Amino acid sequence: MSASGAPAAGLSPEERAERAASFGQAAAHYERYRPGPPEAAVAWLIPRRVGTVVDVGAGTGALTRLLAARAERVVAVEPDERMRAVLGSVVPGVEVVEGRGEALPLPAGVADALTASASWHWVDPVGGLREAARVLKPGGIVGALWSGPDPDSAFMAQARDLLTGSAADTLPGPAGTLRGAAARAPADQVLRIPEGLPFSEPENEVFRWDMGLTADDLVGLLGTMSWVILMDEGARASLFATVRRLLGEVLGVEGAVTVEVPFRCDTYRSRLLG
Repeated sequence: MSASGAPAAGLSPEERAERAASFGQAAAHYERYRPGPPEAAVAWLIPRRVGTVVDVGAGTGALTRLLAARAERVVAVEPDERMRAVLGSVVPGVEVVEGRGEALPLPAGVADALTASASWHWVDPVGGLREAARVLKPGGIVGALWSGPDPDSAFMAQARDLLTGSAADTLPGPAGTLRGAAARAPADQVLRIPEGLPFSEPENEVFRWDMGLTADDLVGLLGTMSWVILMDEGARASLFATVRRLLGEVLGVEGAVTVEVPFRCDTYRSRLLG
């Protein structure tokens, strides 16, 4: 149930459930357009090869495929059968099971690490960490990663200005929807340890890199966001048309032309005490 593109915090329980369950509707599209974390972040998270890693909310396996090089056994836990089907086809050799972060289908004390890439904000932190404490070995790692376009970059500042300014009003399409999306707060992309749970204070590292993306890539990435997936077909098509027009007429990005988009991965790790 991997990423959101909009905050999980502040949603009603019904909205959270709908958003969290939306990604399977676009599983193949998600696999094609949503970049995973960089190898450097995974190497920092799990510095040495380990026995068993559990990847929670594994989605289509963007992190799972990197974990396979760092563990003898990788168990990918994903609630949506459509996402599991894609994951199983593109990441052979890992165990793919149905489950949630708060209810893992695993015995106690089997894992050296538990990871979540762009999915931890959909997990109840108390329930998820209690389950992590149950399945991890003493000293085992909990890791949470969030990857995406760097919100502090000049490119994203320009995009926000474009979508919230007068340029959107001069073009056809759902400009109000675009402005609303650009003004959304980022997801709660922080690993916090609630009081009373047996984990160390999380460490944090940020990894940055650039990706050359075409208009198709950028529109495709937009289409992996839960609030876009849940639009009706007509509204979504209108949104994409407006974004393409803005990219071409204002930024000159169309056809095979690429733009260098700065990405970042916020990475957290904590260890089970005891």
